[in-house]
Amino acid sequence: MPDDPARQNLTDLPPFLGVETSVTGRLWVDRRDSQHVGPHELRLITQQIALKGLMEEAFVEPVARSIAARGVTSEGLDDYLRPTLKALFPDPDCFMDMPQAVAAILDALQARQKIYVFADYDVDGATSAAQLVRWFRHMGHELSVYVPDRMLEGYGPSEKAFDRLKAEGADLVITVDCGASAHRALDYAARIGLEVVVIDHHIMREDPPKCRAVVNPNRPGCTSAQGNLAAAGVVFVVLAALNREAEKRGLFAERPRPDLTQWLDLAALGAICDVTALSGFNRALASQGLKVMSRLNNTGIRALMQVAGGEPKDAATALGVFHSGFVLGPRINAGGRIGRADLGVRLLSTDDADEAAALAQELDELNKTRRDVEAAVQEQALALADAKGLVTAEDHVIIVAHEDWHPGVIGIVAGRLRERWHKPVIVIGIDPVTRIGKGSGRSQAGINLGQAVTAAFESGLLLSGGGHAMAAGLSIEAARIPELRVFLNAHIANATVEADRKDRLEIDAALSAATCTRALLERFEIMAPFGQGNPEPMFVLPGMRVGYASALKGGHVRCDLIDEGGKRLKAIAWRAQDTAVGAALFNPVGAIHVAGRLKPDDYMGRKGVQFEIEDIAHIFTS
Repeated sequence: MPDDPARQNLTDLPPFLGVETSVTGRLWVDRRDSQHVGPHELRLITQQIALKGLMEEAFVEPVARSIAARGVTSEGLDDYLRPTLKALFPDPDCFMDMPQAVAAILDALQARQKIYVFADYDVDGATSAAQLVRWFRHMGHELSVYVPDRMLEGYGPSEKAFDRLKAEGADLVITVDCGASAHRALDYAARIGLEVVVIDHHIMREDPPKCRAVVNPNRPGCTSAQGNLAAAGVVFVVLAALNREAEKRGLFAERPRPDLTQWLDLAALGAICDVTALSGFNRALASQGLKVMSRLNNTGIRALMQVAGGEPKDAATALGVFHSGFVLGPRINAGGRIGRADLGVRLLSTDDADEAAALAQELDELNKTRRDVEAAVQEQALALADAKGLVTAEDHVIIVAHEDWHPGVIGIVAGRLRERWHKPVIVIGIDPVTRIGKGSGRSQAGINLGQAVTAAFESGLLLSGGGHAMAAGLSIEAARIPELRVFLNAHIANATVEADRKDRLEIDAALSAATCTRALLERFEIMAPFGQGNPEPMFVLPGMRVGYASALKGGHVRCDLIDEGGKRLKAIAWRAQDTAVGAALFNPVGAIHVAGRLKPDDYMGRKGVQFEIEDIAHIFTS
């Protein structure tokens, strides 16, 4: 890798509290240092927050430092604090092929043709499809939905699926959250006279597949600068373009123009669950969408919150990223993972309360089954990796493969193992009959796994493959898995050098147990919604002692932390029992530095806080 002063500086950051290597092997740094925040810019942001009167003086500076450390400038502060669609909505025509896509869709609508939406089976696919279903319904047209079965058909369009849709009389197919890399299948659709419009966000090749239009902000040559959108966000922009063109065509003469803001909850759900960067327009979608979601006007979302036991106890309680990512998302995904693939779309697009209740109950039960299957696969993967020595310092990517691992959970397991090993992980389930492996990968900051997997596909090593920076999917002949391991390690070797520099924990501030208050937590919530590109504040509790530590069901560790002044703070470390973090809590050697996030503790109405542990560093004295 050539010398690059900016990259070189990444290794020169002073360690926060002197922590060069934590128990998880990470360097701790001040987030402001990693973002090179200058004193002048920090002063401007501090002054603006103070002038706005958003919080008490004592909280202004620490909050301003955290905001500046996320790359927010004084000029962009208003859009960050109050992201609005009006200020940040992109021009739809900046998306390549948008006019062609809109024309194809409206032509088919006006001709009363049979239109299908072909959706991926995850939350992003379901929310994308549900938006289209609801828009078409408003326009007096019931859109047909097709979601491929993960087990039988795999990801994305196929020749077999297009044959089926053609036989059912389809004239136009709109693919959402898939299709951008399905060259073979779309070539086939063109040959059988089936028109296709692709709406996607995944990384794609320079040459688009053969179809009417490909709307994808990550398409080479697209000038939208909206590459952080999930497919649900791209669909929302397409709906705006459809509204604009439909107005020109006089389609609202006999019906009102649909108010797209009513479907912002779907766009936000897709953005959050697909772990997209919540910055710019995407931040506005998430922020405004969560407000819409909190009203629970979507019949399916309301039913799913009820069955999950997460429905707010009062109207003043807003739904947030947690509800989307940890309550709604896993249950919607469960349909595509181990149940019927179309359950999520049906739930999110129905207005029938009885149907929604039944679908929500089914998804909740499937999610319980999914958790059991996931735990079993993870346990087997850990044992296999240990037995075969698959996790080494030399490997830049870890690949674990075994027969009969359920393809619906391998992505989740890959994510869990990535958290454990701090390296990109691909988990592959092999069909014992066909000897074809289906794999799902999760990446580490600084390594574009989707790009690496795409390169493996283009080299002829894979049967299929693609994705985006942090996640990828593939299929491969089992006998070629060793070749894949060699190829990916070589391909991302240089990227891993950069990722190793990025394998650090960025800290916002040091606190004591005494300063961890509900008031502090609430002042930092002005920075929400949190997610990729806008992480939750990471705090450090220096010099803490462990009062007690106990294991909970699921491998979590509950503990009591005591600061130098004797103040106690409740804390929890998720899935940490058998990790280095768990070992440090169960067997502390003197005082430790503890890094983590401040969280609300509302049990029994107490309105307190607890500390969610991310990492630990031992204190070494000479």
